[in-house]
Amino acid sequence: IYHQLYDIYNDYEGINNIKTINDNAGIAPVVVDKKIIDLLKFSKEAYEYTGGKVNVAFGAVLAVWHDYREAGIEDPESAALPPMGLLEEKAQHADINKVIIDENASTVYLEDPQMRLDVGAVAKGYATEQVARMLEEKGIGGILMSVGGNVRAIGGRAEKQKEWNVGVQNPDKESDQQYILITRMMDMSLVSSGDYERYYTVDGKVYHHIINPETLMPAEYFKAVSIICKDSGMADALSTAIFSMPLEEGKKLIESLDNTEALWIKKNGKLVYSSGFENYVKK
Repeated sequence: IYHQLYDIYNDYEGINNIKTINDNAGIAPVVVDKKIIDLLKFSKEAYEYTGGKVNVAFGAVLAVWHDYREAGIEDPESAALPPMGLLEEKAQHADINKVIIDENASTVYLEDPQMRLDVGAVAKGYATEQVARMLEEKGIGGILMSVGGNVRAIGGRAEKQKEWNVGVQNPDKESDQQYILITRMMDMSLVSSGDYERYYTVDGKVYHHIINPETLMPAEYFKAVSIICKDSGMADALSTAIFSMPLEEGKKLIESLDNTEALWIKKNGKLVYSSGFENYVKK
């Protein structure tokens, strides 16, 4: 049900989802499932602790990039970049404070008719975490959940409760080495973001899907980043956030958070760890 509720592209019979909210921007509040209310409340928190780097109200800009990327993949000869003027105009409609949540009425309303929600930076991790917590409450352990780049360990493996071995994907697709390193973890999440996930090529240059809200262009600091922390939703948001931050700024954010570690893979392939990340690396 989560994938239907959090979908921005498709309608489902009898379900009001994120697309329904977008379709009613500036028109009317939409009655939605509590799972959407909770996701959007979490997203507002993520906006605060990432200094606005993760903004679910940034969908109008991301939709432009999505359309140009899809067209470029379909017809590489005609691949083009979105005009900066168009991106700047769409960026005027990304004020998260105009996402009005009424918990009593269970409604969400976008005050700005041109605003669009895009929950891609948080929804997968958030939904993974909700399922993990449900399993934990039922006393179910010894499970490793992997949801498209989001890994969540519930307990340890086998009856001995050993740590799970979880690989960090090598962003260099040409390499024979599938993983850049192996982590060991129990009751934690590992989420990675990188320039190798969704991209297209314009005039020989690759443009990926993680857009820096300050430049409105794909972030260019790193090849990939990974986050280890308990909450998969938070890990998802943080991986997107620090991918769009200079190293020192990202380090400062990670070091300010308890039980949260990060790995940065620089453009030259060099690995940089936060202060406690090495504790999770399999020797």
